[in-house]
Amino acid sequence: MTRLSVERLGQIRTDWTLDEVRSLLDLPFADLLFHAQRVHREHFDPNEVQVSTLLSIKTGACPEDCAYCPQSVRYDTGIEREALLDVETVLEHARAARESGATRFCMGAAYRNPKKHQIAAVAEMIRGVRALGLETCATLGMLEPEQAEALKAAGLDYYNHNLDTSPEYYDKIITTRTYQDRLDTLQAVRDAGIKVCCGGILGMGESKADRAGLLHSLATLPQHPDSVPINQLVQVAGTPLFGAAPLDPLDFVRTIAVARILMPKAHVRLSAGRSEMSDELQALCFLAGANSIFYGDKLLTTGNPEEDADRQLFARLGIRPEAAVPATDTATPVLHARHECGSPNHVDHRGRG
Repeated sequence: MTRLSVERLGQIRTDWTLDEVRSLLDLPFADLLFHAQRVHREHFDPNEVQVSTLLSIKTGACPEDCAYCPQSVRYDTGIEREALLDVETVLEHARAARESGATRFCMGAAYRNPKKHQIAAVAEMIRGVRALGLETCATLGMLEPEQAEALKAAGLDYYNHNLDTSPEYYDKIITTRTYQDRLDTLQAVRDAGIKVCCGGILGMGESKADRAGLLHSLATLPQHPDSVPINQLVQVAGTPLFGAAPLDPLDFVRTIAVARILMPKAHVRLSAGRSEMSDELQALCFLAGANSIFYGDKLLTTGNPEEDADRQLFARLGIRPEAAVPATDTATPVLHARHECGSPNHVDHRGRG
């Protein structure tokens, strides 16, 4: 990299070139982590990590063909279809999350695009969760502008909708919606004034060029996502990607580091796949600029490290949960640990939330 480009690292930019992203991924490992850590320290406390939690409010029977997803109706993965939870059941989970220290509660539903009555039901959940003093997050599939506006009116703070992979590799993973469909939903969410959570999945057979393409797509959105979940594929028997070659762990760390450099103010989240990562690999990811995790023993329908294991790792690394953002429109004060999206119920590994 030129001296000028190195000096620009840490600036908030949406005009990154694909060549710049590729150059970052090609840096010597030590140099890349040095730059990522420097950028990270300019914008965040390096010893704080945001802790996130997620509840699956409607599980299974999704009509889409995402090759990684055990909730697709097209694959036999043993996931039973579950109807949309009732509001009081969701609020019971939200109260439990608040008692465990959560300040943000994310609700995920396996929809392609929710119907009007489903949006109305989720809006009621959002209002109830906010009344508990919690921030709210949702992931419900594709949204029309009026649906995003309805969720915002109910008090939704964050919406998750991932790009998953590069534009070039996308049709190898999903054929039931286009890349532009995803971009349109993100635009509707931004236009409604909802904060964006958007990332992708690694280990789906993509090339390094595809990982660069994903990062470039994220970093050149009109505004950087507020949080960027980076998932490692959790292979589930019955899905087309079961048996895929495992990802090189250092390539995962490189992707975390480049995401941190490209999107300096975003929370870069270690999402699915942590249960298969060693403590040492997770520590490298934190060093590379990751500062958010999913907390809880499930991520939709796949495993996640137990809470005690995370606490022990935090203690060994000298990491503490990030402080909560003060509530501005609820009467109940928020608590001290910050959570966005992880799950006491069923959760899949698409990195929702």
